[in-house]
Amino acid sequence: MARRAVVLLSGGLDSATALGWARAEGFQCHALSVDYGQRHRAELDAAGHVALHLGAAEHRLVRVDLGSFGGSALTDPTLSVPTSGPQPGIPVTYVPARNTILLSLALAWAEVLEARDIFIGANAVDFSGYPDCRPEYIRAYEAMANLATKAAVEGARLTIHAPLLNMPKAEIIRRGASLGVDFSITVSCYQATADGLACGRCDACRLRRAGFQEAGVADPTRYA
Repeated sequence: MARRAVVLLSGGLDSATALGWARAEGFQCHALSVDYGQRHRAELDAAGHVALHLGAAEHRLVRVDLGSFGGSALTDPTLSVPTSGPQPGIPVTYVPARNTILLSLALAWAEVLEARDIFIGANAVDFSGYPDCRPEYIRAYEAMANLATKAAVEGARLTIHAPLLNMPKAEIIRRGASLGVDFSITVSCYQATADGLACGRCDACRLRRAGFQEAGVADPTRYA
């Protein structure tokens, strides 16, 4: 029987590739998406399509209203998504504690499923300066998880896989293509329309477009 893994699936390019990677490694994948009040809600619809396309055993959507706190252009409608290109410092699109919350939800589900593996599409190369996408963060969270759960205390240690962590976007795209990921159904844009059309100007769109160009792969993104 295949080992179970929980895969965090946003609906974007990176998380879709992480799901394809986990499937290729033989895991039975339980995909988890989180509606945290993000303005680019089209990614949640995309996540459903990706989970089906890549053969996830199950796909669940959990709601956590981070919009109640705001503090990010992705959850606070009074803050604008930057469209002038990368700037010094951590951008306003950083969502406070997002990956910590998402990994905690994945950890809870993994323990219930008796799964010892969690996959996340975090990337420390094209990561816009987000502190919760760094290798040291992933290592620290894994260490914490193995102190915090009944399963780990009883000997079922958990591994957090971040297979894309040190890969540039072009390499992620080439790897995803080799894994059968259909990038046309993914949504990366920070301010995508309800139909999933990308703005082409935010940081996420710029990184995605440059990645396809460098990879020599046709960009299937639907732009507004």
